[in-house]
Amino acid sequence: MKKISTLTLSMILLAGLSQTNAAVVPKVVYGEDDRVLVENSDNEFYKKLALSTAVQIKNNKLTPAEDGKSFTINPEKLTESFMNVCKDERYADIINAGNCSGFLVGEDLLVTAGHCLRSDFDCSNAKWAFNYQADVVAEGNSLPASEVYECVEIVNQELSTESKNDFAIIRLDRKVEGREPLKFRTEGRAPIGTPLVVIGHPSGLPTVIADGAFIRTDDNDFFFKANLDTFGGNSGSAVFNADTGVIEGILVRGERDYAFDKAAGCNRVYECENDGCRGEDVTRITNIPELVPGMTPVEPEPVANSSRMPFVFLGM
Repeated sequence: MKKISTLTLSMILLAGLSQTNAAVVPKVVYGEDDRVLVENSDNEFYKKLALSTAVQIKNNKLTPAEDGKSFTINPEKLTESFMNVCKDERYADIINAGNCSGFLVGEDLLVTAGHCLRSDFDCSNAKWAFNYQADVVAEGNSLPASEVYECVEIVNQELSTESKNDFAIIRLDRKVEGREPLKFRTEGRAPIGTPLVVIGHPSGLPTVIADGAFIRTDDNDFFFKANLDTFGGNSGSAVFNADTGVIEGILVRGERDYAFDKAAGCNRVYECENDGCRGEDVTRITNIPELVPGMTPVEPEPVANSSRMPFVFLGM
């Protein structure tokens, strides 16, 4: 569990952390590794929030059963994927079929990152599954068809080069049964030091809860930075106020995931101090006009002849 020391918080409040326009990829572990599979969590509050989170799985990784009652997930593990994670790393032997994360905000409305849904093709080329848990898919690598939904419409999507605004809100093919839309901030913004928990699918894994984080900087109108333990696949994850369960934002960018271990010939989780590295970027939930009308910041004017390098967003 991460702790906010008086010195660390004072430094953040006084000076903040420098931001960079260099190309970045998601994500990393800060301080202690706070990731836990949802079924292994002892926090019932977080587990209830997790019920309304979903994973994006590309169609080519799902095979429908002949009777139409389930989908088989085409298995692949972190050690077998392009990430080449070392076998002794946490979760290395769990399947990682997920591409991005999302969360329910209406009976058939789901929010994710804008870079996870750039086009109608992305909408139709993947499905969204709830209850994608390690214990559920452990036997047979399958999910009930009742938990799997299709994207039928991109209601709104933003992926700005200038502001880095990054979100999408989509409509699913039917009302989501048995799961409640999540609560989200509707005014103002959370202060530096606000405790956070993120729920999603790091590296495409089944549902993972990672708490113990906090807002590090809050000097950008479109996003804030936090020390969340997040990875590629967490893009689109709901970032909650850890105390209230209200969504503060959407995980969209961050530090690199893994570092190559030359001796072992494989990749290990990249580690940073709680106040180190670049921090993870979280799009403010209040940027989405369909959810919070009138609070989206004004997009800055494009910079002519800019030499800035673009942000890089990596899928699974």
